[in-house]
Amino acid sequence: MSGDRPALHSGGYDRMIRQTIPFYDEFFDQIIELVNVLKTSAVKWLDIGCGTGRMGSAALEGVELEKFVFCDVSGEMIQAARERFLDRPAAEFLVCDARDLEFVNEFDVITAIQVNHYLRGDGRKNCLERCYRALKKGGVLISFENFAPFTDAGRAAYLEKWKRYQRKQGKSLEESAKHIERYGREYFPITVEEHLSLLRGCGFASVEILWLSNMQAGFWGIKE
Repeated sequence: MSGDRPALHSGGYDRMIRQTIPFYDEFFDQIIELVNVLKTSAVKWLDIGCGTGRMGSAALEGVELEKFVFCDVSGEMIQAARERFLDRPAAEFLVCDARDLEFVNEFDVITAIQVNHYLRGDGRKNCLERCYRALKKGGVLISFENFAPFTDAGRAAYLEKWKRYQRKQGKSLEESAKHIERYGREYFPITVEEHLSLLRGCGFASVEILWLSNMQAGFWGIKE
């Protein structure tokens, strides 16, 4: 995740995300289950926008790994992840914007959790194309993002629902309102249909929805 980042202590950071995003932990359960269905041997895995390493923690515990690369544009985030997983021989760390990835045919799995909705237009497309190039043939990209409802009425209802969720999780009225106001200003959701079309346009096959609830959805696609 590459925006709205508080203190780098992993426990506090993850708690803040859970206060903000409904079913956050479910994202990682769904990803691990899918990877174990699709991949039957040790995998090379790249996680872009890794933050303090929540995806890495799930992968290192739940999947047979040859290598796991933590990648984030923030050097501070990578340092926090490095300290958290210093004793894991499969772990590698990279400070890099996902739009500048230079890997080719390297990874079996790439994940992007709450990352690409911070990008617009060509930037988002470029990121996905770089991920496609970085995957081996048969590799899978799994992305969880905020998405845009189809109608103005839907957007108003779901944003209010989201704000109420945050209030129930202990955020103040001001904090929850400030987060909701970021929609379309600091992150730029697209519809589910646009997500699927964009993945197909970047070359991915077998493009599917992994999970959907409220204003978050998981998508995956395979490199042919």
